[in-house]
Amino acid sequence: MKIRIFAVLLLLPVLLKAQEQPQAYAFTLKEAIDHAIQYNYSAINANRDVEAAKKKKWETTTIGLPQINGNVSYQDNFRLQQSLIPAEFFGGQPGEFIPVAFGTKHNMNAVVTLSQLIFDGSYLVGLQSAKTYLKISENAKVKTNRELREIVTTTYGNVLLADESIHIFDRNKAALEKTLSDTREIYKNGFAEEESVEQLQITLASVNSALENVKRQKRIALDMLKLVLGINLEDQLTLKDKLEFLTQTNMDLAILKEQFEVKNNIDYQIGQNTLTSSELLLKLEKSKALPSLGAQVNFGANTFGNRFTMFNSDQLWFNYSNVGLGLTVPIFSSLGRSARTQQAKIAVEQSKTRLTELEQTLKLQFEKAKSDYEFSLEQLGTSKNSMNLAERIESKNQIKFKEGLTSSFDLTDAQRQLYSAQQSYLQAMVDVITKRAALEKLLSKN
Repeated sequence: MKIRIFAVLLLLPVLLKAQEQPQAYAFTLKEAIDHAIQYNYSAINANRDVEAAKKKKWETTTIGLPQINGNVSYQDNFRLQQSLIPAEFFGGQPGEFIPVAFGTKHNMNAVVTLSQLIFDGSYLVGLQSAKTYLKISENAKVKTNRELREIVTTTYGNVLLADESIHIFDRNKAALEKTLSDTREIYKNGFAEEESVEQLQITLASVNSALENVKRQKRIALDMLKLVLGINLEDQLTLKDKLEFLTQTNMDLAILKEQFEVKNNIDYQIGQNTLTSSELLLKLEKSKALPSLGAQVNFGANTFGNRFTMFNSDQLWFNYSNVGLGLTVPIFSSLGRSARTQQAKIAVEQSKTRLTELEQTLKLQFEKAKSDYEFSLEQLGTSKNSMNLAERIESKNQIKFKEGLTSSFDLTDAQRQLYSAQQSYLQAMVDVITKRAALEKLLSKN
């Protein structure tokens, strides 16, 4: 037994260290979205909000169910209250009074009360409000999930953009270093000017700086993705999908022909919940003009004595019980209830106006999102053609520069134009992915 304990103590630091090791994750975009919906911090709290709303609904329901309460009270009359009675009751003179103490020093009472709400308009409205509150929490969870889809897609795309940019800058850097090396040799042999070497050095320094900046951006984008996914920043994360693959899978002209059903949009549904809440508040104010009726049954026992013998076996307890009804009827509130009802009516009309405004806003957002996605598809083709042209122009200038037919300034301009076209093409690929995600969120597609 001692050997086993000793072995466990030896292994304990190793086990603890193993638990502290960063975990490794690898996700496609779809897997990343599924993981975020389950483990993102906001998603976790949205699930908790739904559970809390379910408990709140049951709490409201129990108000109309039978309630049982017990009460035990004890009173020590260390100085009994006295009253005056006519002295003639005890043979005294008429007109005189004698002080007499009534009661006992110790009193104890125990009672169990069963109460039941029979009718209350506020309770009925409360039940409806609890259902609406649950619906609001459920819709908030749906909204959180749909926003997470868009956020994960955008963040995932930004990481891929940085990754592809690094590959391109590395390739450009290698080509530029070779050109610079060749130019130096030509310069040493007296067939090139020093200015050409210096111009290429400037361009190379600019590329190196941009490369280091993109590497930093990739680290930040990767950490942002980890945060959205709900994993530790120290964990390792690998993206399975490639930018070109995601771009191709998100090119869908059919989505541009889909009809926008505003009632399916989660923001519109949340707006409807707000309107329902306002209507329920109006019902609540109106219900306060209705009577409320309740019943209760009491079962109790009490005991008295000048000495504290309440828990003795021979102590006498006197049982009692009663049943009663309670009816509360609002009669006059100096028009305060009417003023609150009118305020609630105004709030309902305001909610209706906001819902109409929201409907028009969502329609406009859909048209803009559809236009943005359509433009991103067009821009993808344009930027790809521009990049291909820039590559050919840069290649021709490389040949001319080596043959001494063009200056280093012309070559540098062609290279900068190529680098800009490459970045525009990569950004266009990411835009196709993110713009479609924004459009799908409005269409409420999963």
